[in-house]
Amino acid sequence: MSDNVRIGILGPVEVTEDGRQVTVGGARLRALLTRLALDAGRVVPTERLIDDLWEDRPPAGAPNALQSLISRLRATVGRDLVETPAGGYRLAVPVVAVDAHAFEAAVAEARDVPDPAERSARLRDALASWRGPALADVSGLPFAEGPVARLEGLRRAAREDRVDADLALGRHAELIPELQALAAADPMREPLRARLMRALYGAGRPAEALAVYADIRRLLADTLGVDPSPELQALHLAMLRRDPVLLPDPPSPVPATPPVPASDERPRLGNLRARLTSFIGRDDDMHRVVKMLGEARLVTLIGPGGAGKTRLALECGDRLHESMPDGVWSVELAPVTDPAEVPHAVLAALGLRETALISARGGLGAVETTDPLDRLGAALAGKRMLVLLDNCEHLLDAAAGLAARLLADCPQVRVLATSREPMGITGETLWPVEPLPLPPSDASPEEAVAFPSVRLLADRAAAVRPGFTVTAANVGLLVRICRALDGMPLAIELAAARLRALTAGQLAERLDDRFRLLTAGSRSALPRHRTLRAVVEWSWELLEDAERALWRRLAVFAGGATVASAEAVCPGDALAGHDVFEVLSALVDKSLVVLRTETGGAAPVSTEEVPRYLMLETIRAYGLERLAEAGEEERYRRAHAEYFADLAEAADPRLRSGDQVEWLARLSRDHDNLTAALRWAIGAGDAALAIRMCARLGWYWWLRGQAAEGADFTAEVLAMPGLPADQTTAVAAGLAALGSFGSPRDVAEIQRWLLQAEEIRDGLGDEPQHPMMRLFGAMLRGLGPDGTTPRRLDEMAPLRDDPDPWVASMAWFVHGQMALNSGRLDAARHDFGIALTGFRGTGDRWGISFALTAQAEMLSWDGRHAEALALYEEALGEIERLGVVADAVRHAHTRMAGELFMMGRHDEARRLLDEAMRDAERSGSTWAQIWMLFVNADLAVETGGFEQAARDLDRIDRLLVGRHSGPIQFRAMLILTRARLAAASGDRTTARAVNLEGLRLAVESRDNPVLATGLSGLADVERHDGALERAAELLGMGHSVRGMRDRSRPEHVRLEESLRASLGDEAFTVAYERGRARDEDAVLAFLNLERPSPPSA
Repeated sequence: MSDNVRIGILGPVEVTEDGRQVTVGGARLRALLTRLALDAGRVVPTERLIDDLWEDRPPAGAPNALQSLISRLRATVGRDLVETPAGGYRLAVPVVAVDAHAFEAAVAEARDVPDPAERSARLRDALASWRGPALADVSGLPFAEGPVARLEGLRRAAREDRVDADLALGRHAELIPELQALAAADPMREPLRARLMRALYGAGRPAEALAVYADIRRLLADTLGVDPSPELQALHLAMLRRDPVLLPDPPSPVPATPPVPASDERPRLGNLRARLTSFIGRDDDMHRVVKMLGEARLVTLIGPGGAGKTRLALECGDRLHESMPDGVWSVELAPVTDPAEVPHAVLAALGLRETALISARGGLGAVETTDPLDRLGAALAGKRMLVLLDNCEHLLDAAAGLAARLLADCPQVRVLATSREPMGITGETLWPVEPLPLPPSDASPEEAVAFPSVRLLADRAAAVRPGFTVTAANVGLLVRICRALDGMPLAIELAAARLRALTAGQLAERLDDRFRLLTAGSRSALPRHRTLRAVVEWSWELLEDAERALWRRLAVFAGGATVASAEAVCPGDALAGHDVFEVLSALVDKSLVVLRTETGGAAPVSTEEVPRYLMLETIRAYGLERLAEAGEEERYRRAHAEYFADLAEAADPRLRSGDQVEWLARLSRDHDNLTAALRWAIGAGDAALAIRMCARLGWYWWLRGQAAEGADFTAEVLAMPGLPADQTTAVAAGLAALGSFGSPRDVAEIQRWLLQAEEIRDGLGDEPQHPMMRLFGAMLRGLGPDGTTPRRLDEMAPLRDDPDPWVASMAWFVHGQMALNSGRLDAARHDFGIALTGFRGTGDRWGISFALTAQAEMLSWDGRHAEALALYEEALGEIERLGVVADAVRHAHTRMAGELFMMGRHDEARRLLDEAMRDAERSGSTWAQIWMLFVNADLAVETGGFEQAARDLDRIDRLLVGRHSGPIQFRAMLILTRARLAAASGDRTTARAVNLEGLRLAVESRDNPVLATGLSGLADVERHDGALERAAELLGMGHSVRGMRDRSRPEHVRLEESLRASLGDEAFTVAYERGRARDEDAVLAFLNLERPSPPSA
């Protein structure tokens, strides 16, 4: 790993090397890195690390366990970064390579800066390094408590210092949305209320400032029975008296006839107009551009229309006025259409006529000449001034020539230009003006207002709708609006104007038709800045035919394009294939396409940088309109869809090989394109293309954790007319069925898909078959309630010798799962071992992780929790190397939490579950949330949190309203947990009835482990009713159907110990063995339950 490593702990752990993100997998590994990062560059003793990572419950052989973690960390971040001096370990990075330390240093330096503008900018930069709560991945560990409190306190103080600097600069209106959100998040904090009062008062809203005081006074009285602090009371009194000290020094009025300055004074020369709105979100850009103009004489602000280039240039000009004795002069080139008129426009802006006016004191010299460039050069020779050339893109050659001439003839003149593309002359320095940073979609009000895009929207909305603020109720909508508009300032301001007549929800819903909606620009603005369409059309009109052709065709890419994909899809009339790259580069230069680089695959497979070309959504939407107008939509949509169908086909076999990680990453980068291509094929009624994509993406969806979404697509395609009855359709149907096992989809539909796949397979004859085809028939008969256990096992057995090693490994794995579900544990253990070896041979990390998980589950049943935990951690490492399987990571975390709980490490278990729950909520998946609520409810019953368990189970019921209630075994597990809750709460009558219903569903599902869990629950009810021998017998039946004692759950262990103590060893054993001697049919007869009938042929 290179020296350019940055470690982030102000939020979730983040490691970057040369700008490339490095994944740090596993909660404990992130905790280790965080602990070392807190003491970056210093030795952390081994004993301290063990205590901090495992608290007071270190594992046996703790130094070895720590060394294993250290080895994993070195494999992740590089061996050289983790040193082993005597007695401990050291993270060998500079202190400032860790964001928390860099933040502290930056805040300390900023506080010593006397200039409030620079102090504000520096503090804003420092605060921007926060990505979430401090030490988010370890917030519950004791070692983190002190650092978290200190860092959060420093963050709060830095934010308030930055607000004070902004207040000193008179930025009152800009601060109001941010301070309102901060005050709402911490309503009792008086210093925040004081700052909000100052901002409101300074913005000319004194009544609202006084209302803030009334609100905090009432809150303090009602809550604490106290008055506001003397400082806040003094501020209130000063406002009542309209004390002038509360306002910044007002600008001096400009008399009608400026006075003649005294001999030691100089006039403020220039033509910059006063701005009418606050300047939001570009402080950092402004300071950097000002600094660049101190080092270079020509700086060009480049960016798309509506990015805020003109406003930034004017603010920079204002900032530089004092250092430019001959003035700052703005030249607006937008109205100029003739390149020959550019020098005359500059002369007019500078106040120079055909014969320049002469000023005795620092004015511009008179020159008699006919050439306008000569006049400019002679008039500005020896002058120290800044010329702003605004909107150069349509007159680029003329503007570039003028700038070059000024720089050559006038050594003390500096030029700041704005353009959508560079001038391309020697000495030019570029500063890209990018869209405003966007908050995450789930940001809180406090987090959202830290982003200038949201602050801008709130500020401009408050101007047309007084009292508008960012609240918990509207923050999601405001963030959605900003994200939909790409963070573009002009688009956000146009949207804010609409909030006078629309709610935030109505505005967000209408943004699909953004060009019709966003038309309410200022009447004083240039015509091309009054509507969103006009802004984009200005760029369109400046392009050549080939550039327009590529723009509109590139718009079919939903997730950006590589050079290769653009060259494959976009050639046609007006654009030859060999010209695509050059034209693409031209669109980048014109700020219409954004260039991003990404690694060619997940490290360590590949680190080659692959350029990707993206469009802002507004630019893309306009391109699609033009594509339709040109009559090219069907042609290029089809070309796009066929290209990505070919990509999916090329990837499919590699997803079952050692190339799996690289190709999964490649498809993931084009996930939006793949989805858009499939949606178009469905919408166009092209069943053959759509089913081809479903077939080739089916395993990708599975690996990505989106099997259910893929099954939804496939179900839609399978219902299309004109579907070919070929192997492609069979593969798609079978993979949809495979991806639906364990999902809420109807079992009959799954079986119908498998039957469809088998019928097509049977008609193929000797045609070479896709590897999946050989699995579907066996799965149809093996994974449904369609016969005896031996028959189901026998269906899969022949495939264990398949010539394709991946098919054989999968057959061993599925055969093992069937054996496990039927209580044949020795066979399952054997099968999983062979499957693991086979998957390792093929390089399939998904298969490796699943085989390891199955082995870990069996170890857990046997009470070998430390060994099970180690295998779950190994499986998690394999999953994380895939890089995209969020649901599999959650599943691993819940399994690991169960083992930690059984080992007595309850706090660690709770943290893992909390992390998994947060991830489920972020995912937006209702089923992910349902599963995590179930896991939490199960744990709450065990730990005595009966009310919490009831709330979680009730919430599951609410989430299931209007939805299929999931696979049968999940419904059984849910009901059995309700039975446990009733039993634990003392309601044994309800517990018995509910438990019997859960047992009925468990039998229907043919999931013997779930059946065994229900038998254990019924045994507990019998124990409470005094039927001890019957309870012991039921436990023995659970052993029979599961194939072993279950030591994976604490209630099972306690129940057996309790019965053994009450009955005595001999009586318990007799009853237990009597139950164990019953086979599955006898157990069902005992329960008066029947096995479900096989489906009819």
